[in-house]
Amino acid sequence: MGGDESLDPALRSWVASANDATTDFPIQNLPFGRFRVGAEGDWRLGVAIGDQILDLQAAGLVDQADMSALMAQGKAARRALRDALSQGLRAGSPNEAAWSGALVAQSAVTMGVPCAIGDYTDFYTSIHHATTVGKQFRPDNPLLPNYKWVPIGYHGRASTIGVSGQAFPRPWGQTRPATAPEGSPPNFGPSRRLDYELELGIFIARPNAPGEPISMAEAEDHVFGLTLFNDWSARDIQGWEYQPLGPFLAKNFASTVSPWMVTLDALAPFRQPFHRPAGDPAPLPYLDSAANREQGAIDIQLEVWLQTARMREAGHAGDCLSRSNYADAYWTVAQLVTHHTVNGCLLQTGDLFGTGTLSGPSPEQGGSLLELSGGGKQPLTLSNGEQRSFLEDGDTVILKAFCERAGARRIGFGECRGTVLPARPMPGA
Repeated sequence: MGGDESLDPALRSWVASANDATTDFPIQNLPFGRFRVGAEGDWRLGVAIGDQILDLQAAGLVDQADMSALMAQGKAARRALRDALSQGLRAGSPNEAAWSGALVAQSAVTMGVPCAIGDYTDFYTSIHHATTVGKQFRPDNPLLPNYKWVPIGYHGRASTIGVSGQAFPRPWGQTRPATAPEGSPPNFGPSRRLDYELELGIFIARPNAPGEPISMAEAEDHVFGLTLFNDWSARDIQGWEYQPLGPFLAKNFASTVSPWMVTLDALAPFRQPFHRPAGDPAPLPYLDSAANREQGAIDIQLEVWLQTARMREAGHAGDCLSRSNYADAYWTVAQLVTHHTVNGCLLQTGDLFGTGTLSGPSPEQGGSLLELSGGGKQPLTLSNGEQRSFLEDGDTVILKAFCERAGARRIGFGECRGTVLPARPMPGA
């Protein structure tokens, strides 16, 4: 752990709930987010600790509720704030008397998107997802020639990114089945093949100078933290519109992010070597470094849960549909940052990267229903007897993530929860 005492698994907090072995937010985590008390209260900056939030302004640690300003500080300043939080929240700290009044129960607040998001880029970092989906459309050649050489990405829409708890109507759009006669007009209506995508979000901290690439050695200094991210996808709309430019209405209707940004400092104990499969090409030199090879991967365990409307009415928490791990991704955080800027692109504080769907090597580790149901041909049977090929109205998808290993404190990401509502009436009707 490099001598970082804030990661000492023996540390305990005077906030009792942070010492629960099952909490996502022990003192070793300390993720950042925005909250307010009541629906109309002012936004505040906070750090999750057990089932509580430490209000950073009330504790005297920041002087304004500007998450972007906090994120844009250099690595040394961010590190100093984490150390102050760790010292002040640990058992026996003299800050207990003053800071106890700055605690707010997580159950008593409304969480917001972690920061103002300017631009959003979605990547395609899981070779397992790319291969499985590619086989559905190109059985003999599932991976396109560029996949193993360049981190594939596209620019998405930031304005419809919501926080966990988001509910959105089923989107409308044009579709045309592959079996439709050549030249026949497309259909227009609500998506019938609505899907989730299990992703992580990467939040940019410090901007680069315009036109100045970020090197692999500096890339992670420009990252503030990671969240869970669900980039909902209308597969039938996408199948018709993505040729030749890529996703548009199939993706920009809604995306959901979890409220807590888990810092790279907190994830340090879960770093591991980054390996390419034997026989695959090595990254080009600008995407390669000794540090990335030695500890570029992060062991983050991921889960997707589905709670149908019937389950919710019956008090059923839902079924776990799949489990996968971020360590199986084909491209690392540092590689995404470096590639994004190699042409001089300007990143700004609060920019969000999506990793793309994070699937594992086994069929049951698919990070989307498109994979798990074989493109809708093999419906999943749930524990209450319901079946799903794609999402139905009233379905709630819950993403979860955590890190654990011997000799380190388990940390989690909280939940990323979103619900599909019925489509609105036909536009223009």
